[in-house]
Amino acid sequence: MVKRLLLTGIGGSIASHLFAHICHNTDWEIVGIDSFRHKGWSDRINEMLNGHPEWRKRIIVITHDLLAPFSSMTKTKIGKVDYIINMASLSDVWDSIKDPVPFVQNNVWLILNILEYAREIKPEVFIQISTDEVYGPIESKYSKGVKEWEAIIPSNPYAASKAAQELIAISYWRTYNVPLIITNCMNNFGEMQQPNKFPVMVQKGIAKDEEILIHGEEGKIGSRSYIHSRNFADALIFLIKNIKPTIHKPGTVDRPDRYNIAGDKQLDNLELAKLIAKLMGKELKYRLESSQVQRPGHDAHYALDDSKIKALGWKSPVSFEESLKHTIKWQTKNKEWIT
Repeated sequence: MVKRLLLTGIGGSIASHLFAHICHNTDWEIVGIDSFRHKGWSDRINEMLNGHPEWRKRIIVITHDLLAPFSSMTKTKIGKVDYIINMASLSDVWDSIKDPVPFVQNNVWLILNILEYAREIKPEVFIQISTDEVYGPIESKYSKGVKEWEAIIPSNPYAASKAAQELIAISYWRTYNVPLIITNCMNNFGEMQQPNKFPVMVQKGIAKDEEILIHGEEGKIGSRSYIHSRNFADALIFLIKNIKPTIHKPGTVDRPDRYNIAGDKQLDNLELAKLIAKLMGKELKYRLESSQVQRPGHDAHYALDDSKIKALGWKSPVSFEESLKHTIKWQTKNKEWIT
């Protein structure tokens, strides 16, 4: 029997790459859920399907707001599901800072409704997509990455809402045996990303011969590890194929499965901007600007230790630099996506 995956937030940049990677590398069928109210775009799904019309037989897209539970009719449309990947969430830090209450409420109600559905249908695997930001900042670019199950100390409402999702999911694992795997991932990039994301903004500015603003000062520039969304997708498929989720043993002090997924190397924002300029064959014009007061909830540095998943045999199929080069080339050719 062909496996069927329920993917929430399918209109998002990362989820659309996951959809394509699944179609390229498995025979699975996909049921995609999205409200298309926020940053989910049906255009991304259509872009993937335009080059592969044969995939249309393997995907069903259902418009549904996960703030509400599934109706009986929607459940019938979804049909049998073997795996669930919950990727849907509001995910903009600044939006969460400007208006935290509805932002956090959205992400909490969302996880409750999808977990209630998982509790009912009993899938083989439920993957909760989370973020490096739940752990809070590290001291510097050169600090060791955070390991799985280190202390969760979120700095902003977005990170806190993702931590809340994790904790609620863990409670459903412990109480209802939902077969949970939590993944914490570093910054994703890739084709069709939101135009306000840093790598896209840098490429647009360089193409226009503009000066790029880099926040910070020499030796004090924020850093991240970047991973292409198709590499992230590859890690998720690897986990589904290779990990049988831990089942809670009543009366014991145990934990569900958790895996960090990171990029190949840590880069500060200036290093990333210089690399983008190099791959574009252009000179980077930039200025450093130190804010007297950082925006609240801002973390200068994040890093994850991903040795656990690598020890199982997974590694990024495409290098960071090759992934970035391909993304820049695609966005140069398809300018409508980054305007």
